Amino acid sequence: MAADEELMDMIAHGDADAVRVLYARYGRLVFGLAVSILGDSATAEEVCQDVFMRVWEKSGSYRADRGKVVTWVARIARNRAIDTLRSHRSRPASSSTEEEPAAPGDAVVDPGERLLQSFRDEEVRAAVASLPPGQRNALSLAFFKGMTHKEIAEALGEPLGTVKTRIRDALLKLRASLGKKENE
Repeated sequence: MAADEELMDMIAHGDADAVRVLYARYGRLVFGLAVSILGDSATAEEVCQDVFMRVWEKSGSYRADRGKVVTWVARIARNRAIDTLRSHRSRPASSSTEEEPAAPGDAVVDPGERLLQSFRDEEVRAAVASLPPGQRNALSLAFFKGMTHKEIAEALGEPLGTVKTRIRDALLKLRASLGKKENE
């Protein structure tokens, strides 16, 4: 099985099968992130498809020295979901009822990989839960609600500098906490 960095190189050279493998690895993560930000599975599925199209188109811009592939893909997903959320805020809401589609990758993720991902998810949840409430709230509003620092400051009634510091400190704590677990 190819490492993520190898897959990115293969994708950059036009290998569509490498995109399928990357989708099988991270499709559920991207979909879950999009659902948590958007609160709508149909729109999240569209975002998920768009994310992997962008991975295909922008694979040459990935730099291993700047971070892991999963982080790069998650950043694309988060940014795309927030862009979608903001564009939907500026449009009137529709009143259509939609069925909830199955999460992408359900059929291709083996039980071992699913178990490993659930351990990763639990580690992240535990690390976030260990943050002080102020940091956890600010981080949640930024990453899962797509709010800007200014919007968070207004919503919490706190100075902009305080919000920025809380988010920065929370990210540093998470990086330290999760980095230790990766190295163990």
